[in-house]
Amino acid sequence: MILPAAPGQAAGVSLSSVALPAVAPGFTQQAVGYPSLFLLVLIGALVPVVPTGALVSSAAVVAFHRAAPFSMALVFVTASLAAFLGDVALYWLGRRGMTSKNGSRWLEAIRERAPEDRLAWAQRKLADHEVAVLVLSRLIPAGRLPVMLACLVAKWPVRRFVRGNLPACLAWAATYQLIGVLGGSLFAEPWQGVLAAIVLTVLISVAPGLWRRMRGTAAG
Repeated sequence: MILPAAPGQAAGVSLSSVALPAVAPGFTQQAVGYPSLFLLVLIGALVPVVPTGALVSSAAVVAFHRAAPFSMALVFVTASLAAFLGDVALYWLGRRGMTSKNGSRWLEAIRERAPEDRLAWAQRKLADHEVAVLVLSRLIPAGRLPVMLACLVAKWPVRRFVRGNLPACLAWAATYQLIGVLGGSLFAEPWQGVLAAIVLTVLISVAPGLWRRMRGTAAG
């Protein structure tokens, strides 16, 4: 269909030439992907059953192959912010459990995932190094909750925990994003990089437990 010419406009302008601009192909994926990453990492920080490291690495692979401006930065900000807020919320809930007569299910969940030997180690390291131990706890598999419980036992206020946990979450997001970039750079297809990143993060998470089990078996 040809529109009639408006004043000051050339005749013969078609509807296609005045149609709304098309949505960028990756816009919908980004609009869904970043909130989903934020929500899953947040839930994983509160309920430590979601493999949040693998999620961040996989998102970094996709961002690496997309090569869109600011994609990598958005993955980093989304993951670190979600991890930080989840940690702070869990610590606050744990603090409430410490002061409550009957405790709380959140505090019990932290205690269940912080064996006595790991808690004793965390308490010793926390007394010597404080913030550095919080950063390290985020990078060591199964190290976050024992150190968090050690902070609770030491009666750290939330503000003090926040100051130490912020660099820990930034270092954690950067580390797992780097793993994703490494996986993405090795393979031409995004799904191959995602698979490699997941396998690598799973190996990192189970390696310390396997090593302790092997040492225990050898000692026995």
